Amino acid sequence: MAARTESNDAPEAAMDMPITRRIEQFLRDTGMPPTVFGRRALHDPRFVFDLRLGREPGARVRNRAEHFMNKWHASGATYTAPPRGRRHL
Repeated sequence: MAARTESNDAPEAAMDMPITRRIEQFLRDTGMPPTVFGRRALHDPRFVFDLRLGREPGARVRNRAEHFMNKWHASGATYTAPPRGRRHL
């Protein structure tokens, strides 16, 4: 069997992981709430909750989620929750 020669920053084992587990790991690593991830990555705040209930995303949706996570890691961005309390004065 030939060895993979892809040049990814992610370990090979992570690439073989199901998309749901990769997203859950991303959420743990970044501290980003599931609704924020879904809204920013796919314009669907229920996306992660639907995955947890068994939703099977198609290839385009998986690619969009992967692309978002890859861009986030590459940029070195961190998630900071917005301040709580009154937002309008």
